[in-house]
Amino acid sequence: MKDTSRAALPGKVFLIGSGPGDPDLLTVKALRLIQTADVVVFDRLVSPEIMALIPETTRCIDVGKLPKCHKLTQEEINALLVDLAGQGLQVARLKGGDPLIFGRGSEEAAELRDAGISVEYVPGITAAQGAASSTGIALTHRGLATGVRYVTGHRARDADLELDWKSLANAQTTLVVYMGVANIAEISSQLIGHGMPADLPVLAIASATTPRELRVIGQLDDIVQKVAGLPESVPVLFVIGHVVSLYPAAVLQAALTCQGAGMDAYA
Repeated sequence: MKDTSRAALPGKVFLIGSGPGDPDLLTVKALRLIQTADVVVFDRLVSPEIMALIPETTRCIDVGKLPKCHKLTQEEINALLVDLAGQGLQVARLKGGDPLIFGRGSEEAAELRDAGISVEYVPGITAAQGAASSTGIALTHRGLATGVRYVTGHRARDADLELDWKSLANAQTTLVVYMGVANIAEISSQLIGHGMPADLPVLAIASATTPRELRVIGQLDDIVQKVAGLPESVPVLFVIGHVVSLYPAAVLQAALTCQGAGMDAYA
């Protein structure tokens, strides 16, 4: 039940991370806020299981973005948040993963603060952490990785994917690529071209921690073929590095030797 005593309070926006999808991985604070907010503004990557936790009487606004298909531009989303909070509403801006890791949360916060709107971040488990826990792959396992790097595999408005490939092509560092399914051919080619072993293992995981989770195991020189046909709209994370060898040995060997199979063969 919502606290009606808040009616006289000024509007505020909570930039909330909903985590990778499993509702059990929400923070207690995130759950409390989405169940007491006046309005929830949500992204495409927020799972239906988490959306089901929002009271039916709460106004929900879908601002999710598909590749080359945006319900609202980022500028329009910013304006919407300013408008809602300007009406004195408590706004839960619900994002997949963590709002400060490839979530554009800081851009929205800057716009809101410029408009004099109070903003608060509520962290969430980012997709890399969710995928690591779901699969048992420790991203920084001793002896297999000296560090981990998160990079985006996507650029807005069809911009070129300009990354520091030489720096990224370090086989001793686990590389986690967010939103990379559309550009995985370029990513794998560039990494191999800059010195990454072609047989370095790769895990692609779609919809991690949810009942729709799918896993594909391959290596740098064949991961493009392994994920062929996977829709760009599906949230896919790539884990590249020796730590992928921690995945159960029997499953790993079967996936590496299987030819021409679809996604379900590796799930």
